[in-house]
Amino acid sequence: MYKIKKRAAGPAKPPALYNIVEDYTEFDAPGNVTVCAMTEPEELPAHARVLAESYDIPIEVMTRLLTEGGCHVYPQEGLLVTRGLFACRIDPTGMAPKQTWVLDVTQYAEAEQLTRSYGLTLEEAATRVFYRTLPPELQARLRGKNLGLDYAKLDRAIARAGDIKYIDFRKDWSPHFKRLCIMPDGRLVETGGIAEFASLHRITVGHAKTLLEQGGTLEVDGDVLACQVVNGQPAVARFNRQHYAKAKALAEARGLHIMDALSEVGLSDPVMMRALRRMEQRQ
Repeated sequence: MYKIKKRAAGPAKPPALYNIVEDYTEFDAPGNVTVCAMTEPEELPAHARVLAESYDIPIEVMTRLLTEGGCHVYPQEGLLVTRGLFACRIDPTGMAPKQTWVLDVTQYAEAEQLTRSYGLTLEEAATRVFYRTLPPELQARLRGKNLGLDYAKLDRAIARAGDIKYIDFRKDWSPHFKRLCIMPDGRLVETGGIAEFASLHRITVGHAKTLLEQGGTLEVDGDVLACQVVNGQPAVARFNRQHYAKAKALAEARGLHIMDALSEVGLSDPVMMRALRRMEQRQ
C-alpha cells in the first residue's frame, strides 16, 4: 500500500483588511485621505489591532469604538494639546457602512466649538467637521450607496461579497495598502508600512519614520533617499551615488536646496522619468 502524504499546512495568512483603496491624497489638507473600504465581513479582532497600532490607541478602547461607535480624545501631553481625536461612526439603521477617521488639533478645536455653540454631541460635531473638509467629489460619492461604485465593473470577488461593510479614511503609511518608491534603476518598488520601507532600504524604523513624516534626505550606503511631503503625504525616490554627486554639485554651483537639485537630476534622468510616468499612469 502507498501512504498518501498530507501537504504541510503553510502559515495562516492574515485576514485582508481592505479590498477597495482609493487615493485622494492630492487634495488639500485636511481632506487629503486614502479611502480604504471592505466588502467582506469585518474581522473585528484584526481590524481593531491594526487601527490600535496605527493610531496609538489601547486595543480594548479601539475594540469598543469599533463595536459601539464614538470618539477617543487623545490625552493632553504636557502643557499643549498636540493631537486631536479618533472617531468611529456606526449608522444605527445599518444603511451606511461603519466609518473611521482622525481629526487633527485644529479640526478637534472646531468640533469642540460646535458642541458648545449648538449642543451637538462630540461625535456629531466631529462628523460635520470631517465631512466638510473632504474633496467635493468624495463628499458626493459618500452620499450614494457603496461610494457610487459600479459593481458590474468591480473585480468579481469584491462585488460578490456584497455592500461595503466599513470605510477607514486613513492618512498614515499603513501596512495594508502600498506606496511606491522610485529606485535609481527605474524600478517602482511597493512597500506597505514603515517597517517594510525601512527593511527595503536597510535603515532603522526610527529613521524611516522621521523621513516619511518630516521629508528631506537621508544618506544610505552612498545613495540618498529623498522624501517630499505634499499635503501630509510622502513621495519617495532613491538616488544612486552618481545622481547624488550631480545634485550636490548643482546645489553648490547654483545655490539650490539639495531637494531642488535632486529633483532636477531626476527629471533629467530618462530612466527615472520613465518610472515617474509609470507611477502617474497607475494612479
